[in-house]
Amino acid sequence: MQKILVVAVGLVTLLAPSRVNSQLIPQPWVSVGVNDSDPTFALGARAINWGVELGTGADGATGIDVLKFIRVSIVSPYVGLGLYSADKGVAVSGGIQVGATDNIFVGVGYNTVRGINGQVGVRF
Repeated sequence: MQKILVVAVGLVTLLAPSRVNSQLIPQPWVSVGVNDSDPTFALGARAINWGVELGTGADGATGIDVLKFIRVSIVSPYVGLGLYSADKGVAVSGGIQVGATDNIFVGVGYNTVRGINGQVGVRF
């Protein structure tokens, strides 16, 4: 029984996915969008499939969103929750980011405060 346990632990250790160094380096992006014909802007960063986005919306609302990414090959859909000022309250967001090249990714998303937006980011 001990031999089986040692072999099983060894195989799990060998075959378990390890964090790649590139996942540990933050991947920043900029976002420009529109909500009710008002321009919106945001800056974001992602590491280890979690992201944070600081944005501004209509009526001077500023806020922060926490995003959870699901990596599927070169496509990464995400969902998030945020908190905004100017009586905007809680925001819900979702979208997708796609690797355009080895170092550049693009995306499109929707935020209930900032509206629809396009994203361009860099991978180091």
